[in-house]
Amino acid sequence: MTAVAARAAAPAGTMLVLLTLAAGQFLMTLDSSVMNVSIATVAKDVGTTVTGIQGAITAYTLVMAALMITGAKIGALIGRKRAFAIGCVIYGCGSFTTSIAPSLPVLLLGWSFLEGVGAALIMPAIVALVAGNFPAERRPSAYGMVAAAGAIAVAVGPLIGGFCTTYFSWRWVFAGEVLIVAVILVLTRKIADAPVEKRPQLDFVGSILSAAGLGLLVFGVLRTGEWGWIQPKPGGPSWAGLSPSVWLVLAGLLVLWLFRSWELRVEAQGREPLVPPGMLRNRQFSGGLAMFFFQFLAQAGLFFVVPLYLSVCLGLSAIDTGIRLLPLSATLLVAALGIPRLAPNVSPRLVVRGGLLGLFAGTVVLLAALDTDAGPEIVLVPMLLIGLGIGALASQLGAVTVSAVPDDQSTEVGGSRTRPRTSERRWAPRSLALF
Repeated sequence: MTAVAARAAAPAGTMLVLLTLAAGQFLMTLDSSVMNVSIATVAKDVGTTVTGIQGAITAYTLVMAALMITGAKIGALIGRKRAFAIGCVIYGCGSFTTSIAPSLPVLLLGWSFLEGVGAALIMPAIVALVAGNFPAERRPSAYGMVAAAGAIAVAVGPLIGGFCTTYFSWRWVFAGEVLIVAVILVLTRKIADAPVEKRPQLDFVGSILSAAGLGLLVFGVLRTGEWGWIQPKPGGPSWAGLSPSVWLVLAGLLVLWLFRSWELRVEAQGREPLVPPGMLRNRQFSGGLAMFFFQFLAQAGLFFVVPLYLSVCLGLSAIDTGIRLLPLSATLLVAALGIPRLAPNVSPRLVVRGGLLGLFAGTVVLLAALDTDAGPEIVLVPMLLIGLGIGALASQLGAVTVSAVPDDQSTEVGGSRTRPRTSERRWAPRSLALF
């Protein structure tokens, strides 16, 4: 099926398709932000400590990150739509298991493992399905909506978690996720999916090396808060006088270097690598990944520090903390959806620069306003500016990065017909997986 035929087969209700994919992205991000305000209650309910719940959060991120590249490849093997649906089923099973978890091991099985595996299938498929269901002129807005859904989940997660924990139970959040997954699965039938023109091959050695390397690297970084970066923290473990984190990060980098060497060898032998090495030599593509990295690095810091400041330093409840973060969600949506609609021909580079400026300005205003006598109102203007910045970045980065790979490279991942839309559909999941 050509790209033109695939476009003709796309459903008329593209907004419903977009909401379905955005709901999937929202779910992937919601859990951690909800649990951050409910850690103490969850620990008490399952008979463990706060450290145990933090370990479960770490394990979820670890499983998802380690399997992301392999999950993208599996999507190419079985089809993006099927991978999305299977991932939703696995994720729903994990949410149900978590909602009834009586102990930490069951919580680890449901939340950390099953949800992590499901997310590794869902997230790469979402990017490809956006490229497969929307024409080129609508993709910036579609990618912006999906990215905004994830950022909004981080912002409203504390509000949802605080409300459910205060008035009902944290288990209701995961039970509600099961219902959302069921609705997503019903609506998945509306999503168009192009068939795989050439059945790709799975590089098993590359899959193992990528999972091991990413797993070691991510685990080392996630444990720095408890173990320290280089020098071990007092009372913490020490390997040869250094923090275990630095050894894990170095080991992960070494394994990833072996992974790259293996992929080069596979490509030289005329076989299909898990990740074509030529992708990272594309300056627009690698630049887009770098921008994604710095955007999410800033988001992670802000969404950790601001709720902590409001809840711990100022003593606000979880619900009040979530309300103070809502202005960010409002301006984020306005920018992510409004820029592609109102200024479709504006330079993406100009929008990205404006987004970075808004993100920087909001951070500076927030830092300048922090004081021992400050009240919760000081976060209003910074949240508005940061929301505009993230929304502007979300409106352009996804489409620009995914469209960076030239059409003549699409044969490396399957299919001999190279059209812009087909190329995006094949390369998009690998873009997200690499990030």
